Amino acid sequence: MAETQATRRGTRTPWQVTRSVWYAMFMREAISRTMSDRMGWFWMIFEPFALVAIMVGIRSFVSGDRLIVNAPFIPWMITGMMGFFLVREGMLRGMGAIEGNKALFAYRQVQPVDPVLVRNFLEGMLRTFIFLLFMAGGLMLGLDMYPDNAIRAMAAWLSLWSLGVGLGLVTSVASVLVPEVGRVIRMLSLPLLIISGVIFPLNQMPHWLLEYLMLNPIPHGLETLRLGFFENYKTIHGTSMLYFWMVTLTLNALGLLMHLRFVDRLKAQ
Repeated sequence: MAETQATRRGTRTPWQVTRSVWYAMFMREAISRTMSDRMGWFWMIFEPFALVAIMVGIRSFVSGDRLIVNAPFIPWMITGMMGFFLVREGMLRGMGAIEGNKALFAYRQVQPVDPVLVRNFLEGMLRTFIFLLFMAGGLMLGLDMYPDNAIRAMAAWLSLWSLGVGLGLVTSVASVLVPEVGRVIRMLSLPLLIISGVIFPLNQMPHWLLEYLMLNPIPHGLETLRLGFFENYKTIHGTSMLYFWMVTLTLNALGLLMHLRFVDRLKAQ
């Protein structure tokens, strides 16, 4: 009612303004992300496909499929990589969002947090679409890519998406205030792939080392995602979505507070 009255008076509510800003930025980002590069779609699909092909190629040497309990190796690895890329791209794309949209801050309606949220939303949609393509392709090839518990799988997917948003909010501010942070984070993306249990099971690690590796929230989300696909899958000891969400909510709250605290410096950079 209040929104209708404001529209009749020729003014817009803050929510209407924010919604218009997000829609315009979403369309701008979507066109730039998918159409500016003729090979954009190819690389988004080819990167995880190439990693799967490489790992399958060396599987015979390391017997990776024998290390995983109650889950086929290739679907297990595909779900892990898709979940990890969702988090990683949310962090990296969010990190460059402020710099890439700096000219838009001349409009007072646009805040530095807006491009970060919009980019993460777009990236999540693209990664979801690509994951569905992999699931469809896997099913046609006879792979067990249909989730045994679809609700758990979707909840874990959305949880990983939320973690990517939180990391993107934090790193977007940190990389603008301290440019070296961005370089360090990009360098750490490959080691993070290894220690998150994406390409090999962390259960094979010594217990004393596993305790430290499980401080990383990503394995908790990936293991829950895999459990949604393979109901008899034996998850890593210590997997906890309560811990995952404590870290995720902390990162999201910290990121929003950092955007509020340094909004003027982010616009001035």
